[in-house]
Formats: sequence, structure tokens, C-alpha cells
Amino acid sequence: MATSISATGFIGGLCSSSFHGSWGTSMAGEDYTMLAKAVPTHVRVGKPVRSQPMMKNVNEGKGLFAPAVVVTRNVIGKKRFNQLRGKAIALHSQVITEFCKSIGADAKQRQGLIRLAKKNGERLGFLA
Repeated sequence: MATSISATGFIGGLCSSSFHGSWGTSMAGEDYTMLAKAVPTHVRVGKPVRSQPMMKNVNEGKGLFAPAVVVTRNVIGKKRFNQLRGKAIALHSQVITEFCKSIGADAKQRQGLIRLAKKNGERLGFLA
């Protein structure tokens, strides 16, 4: 059974009585009228503003190679830098895949090595 609340009390709930009280004498007369005029009759609710999700490196700016990475990104531009970084990561993943084929490692071990390479890259500052 769903319970709803109205201005007179509970409807369909556990309590069958309703509240019958007064707000006191301070709201009598012109104070009440002034307050009633100040309260808007319609409230507009706008769409909530959501910030873009950002994947950030916890070690950003840290690591041995981070300064070189930041300078390179500033010199060649962010777009070109991200293209080069993507190619380097893809090549490195291919090298890891070929290594795994040569030693007979399965796909699960290969994926573990790729994750380890990413962690090491973050610690060294390559992903700054």
C-alpha cells in the first residue's frame, strides 16, 4: 500500500489523525500577506549542469619524464601530441603482443602485461 502525504495529514498511512494547529499570532494580518507575495507561485527548475568527465592521471606532473612530456606537448600542440602518444601506445601494445606470442603467453597474461606497462608509464611520467 502506497502512502502519500497531503496538507491535512497522512492518507492511507499508519496515522489517521491530522494536524490542526495555528502558526501563531506573528503571521496574522499584513505579515502573512507580505510573506505570501514574496513566495513565488511557480518555481522553474533548470536542467542540472554536468561537468564533463575527465580521466586524469593521479601522478600528473610527477615522474622522471613528466617535465619532458609537458614541454613536448606545449611545443607541438595538444592535438598532435595526443596523436603521437596514441601511435606510441599502439606500437608498444603490438610489441607486447608479439613478445607474448613468442613466449607462448595467453591473452589474459598479455592483458596483464599491457596494464602493467600503463601503470609504469604513469609512474614514470609518460602519461603526464
